[in-house]
Amino acid sequence: MANKEPTYGEAVEELERIISQIEEESGDVDVLTEKVKRATFLIGFCKERLRATEVEVQKALSGLEDEAGETEPEPEDEEPF
Repeated sequence: MANKEPTYGEAVEELERIISQIEEESGDVDVLTEKVKRATFLIGFCKERLRATEVEVQKALSGLEDEAGETEPEPEDEEPF
């Protein structure tokens, strides 16, 4: 996966493997450092993908509202009689 960008699912799976390896091993500090660096990259990658997906979903929903030509009115803060 070094040359191609992982999918979100691949990134999550790799992150889970790294976490398991870190929990199971008391190994070399240099190996641990590399695993933590990779995990940090994967976490940032996943966060960015989630943010981008949220933006796309909001755009799609906004487009649906625009196509319908109407949005639900905001409730008014009027007191009843």
